[in-house]
Amino acid sequence: MPRITIVLLILAVIVTVSSVPSAGTTQPVGLEPQGSPAADECLAILVNRSNPVENLSFAELRKVFLGEQNHWSDGRRITVVMLESGKPERQAVLTVIYRMEDKDFNAYFLHHVFTGDIHAAPTTLATPTEVLKFVSNVQGAIGYVRTTAADETLKVVRVDSVLPCDKDYSIHMHPKSAK
Repeated sequence: MPRITIVLLILAVIVTVSSVPSAGTTQPVGLEPQGSPAADECLAILVNRSNPVENLSFAELRKVFLGEQNHWSDGRRITVVMLESGKPERQAVLTVIYRMEDKDFNAYFLHHVFTGDIHAAPTTLATPTEVLKFVSNVQGAIGYVRTTAADETLKVVRVDSVLPCDKDYSIHMHPKSAK
């Protein structure tokens, strides 16, 4: 057998083997369901388990994050938690929810807190672990992490009745455009 035939045969076997689904899966390795982004690419909006909210429209979520709504339906003050500048999760939230760049975000809160329009700017934390801990300990807190970092100690809020990574979920790490 000529060498070229052997090389082509080996290549065909490699391609065939790499497209066989792993045990217990129905899809080829590395492929996600169409229309659903990878779990690491979605951001979960989280609240304390005692918070009565289950679902927020995108408009309501935006008002909460902008400080335009400052109390939950049970009367608790809302405390928004943001990751620090430079984190990709923060950039996604700024783009999709705030529709601002970091400098505009800072100017917005500086102005509105100074004028008394808003009670407080969001609390800034360094890591997703700190966000989880803060939201777990502060009953009125709301924050975000990648869905892969979320755990059962907190409640994941539906946005427009859609859970993170479902087909029509709008808050992703690399948004195509703001809603």
